[in-house]
Amino acid sequence: MYFLSTIFVFSQDDIFGIDTKARPSRKSNNELGNFTRNVVSMFSVEFSGGGAYYNHLMNFNSEIPSQYPIGQYRNLDLPRELSAEDTVRLTSGNYAYPVNLGIRMNLFNTITIGGGYGREFGQASFPRGEDYQLPFDRERYTFDRYYGTVGLVLYDARKRAKFLNWRYRKYASQNIYMQGEKNQRIRQNYPWRFIAEGEFGNLILRQNLDQRLLQADQPFYSVALRIERDFSEYARLFVKAGAEFRNFIYQAENISEFQNLSQTLYVAQVGISVSMPGTKRCKVPGCGVVMKHLHDGVEYRGSSIFRFQNRKVGQWYGN
Repeated sequence: MYFLSTIFVFSQDDIFGIDTKARPSRKSNNELGNFTRNVVSMFSVEFSGGGAYYNHLMNFNSEIPSQYPIGQYRNLDLPRELSAEDTVRLTSGNYAYPVNLGIRMNLFNTITIGGGYGREFGQASFPRGEDYQLPFDRERYTFDRYYGTVGLVLYDARKRAKFLNWRYRKYASQNIYMQGEKNQRIRQNYPWRFIAEGEFGNLILRQNLDQRLLQADQPFYSVALRIERDFSEYARLFVKAGAEFRNFIYQAENISEFQNLSQTLYVAQVGISVSMPGTKRCKVPGCGVVMKHLHDGVEYRGSSIFRFQNRKVGQWYGN
């Protein structure tokens, strides 16, 4: 009897203090620390960069066209002077290169909200239409972007598990083969996540194309599809593609008159996102566990944030 009780007591904790008894895991020894670490683990920091192609569009119409530097077209004879009855569609397109640094919060793996700062470097082409053009002061610009973002998770590992349960619903629970196949597929590591995102914000015109070009009162906004691929529970690579819409005004010599200029960007970006680790790295001497585990009821991770913590077959490499 004494021998059995000794084995039972020893089985609760091994020589490294690892708990083998099921209990609710905590991330700290005290309530405040546990709450703080749970909140911190909801946030991630991300960096991205990429390229964009943009279009400018201006439907030029003015009662006094001479207030604008419109009319000179390179390598062509000067066209006739515009009148108040004329409407000219001016367009241009060129490339821009945005970089962004942001923070994001994940709410229940369903909604993401966040914000950040970005800088955009672009080249400009003069808007042209028919035999007319509107020249800018510069051929390059630099904009700063302050933005907020909200996203809806369309598909991920959890939604895949729900989909598989729905797909196998026609098989009876006594069908061991099909139920086993379903469970095996659900347990597979699924690293992909698809998110529909909306973004909005304001621009700061660091180096403007023209002193007459001003940002309109309304903020810019964008829509995009974001695809993430997990490296681990904490780190992921993502690509994002979408369209962004901005509005500017081109001021005439008389400040009471202006022209509307719209800019549409088609953006593709790639970046990395790293979640804040709410679980501390295990530093218990002699403990070599690479998965998440407990010491005295507190949860620790045994690997770098760039490695899977709870690994599956084929993922047992290094720490």
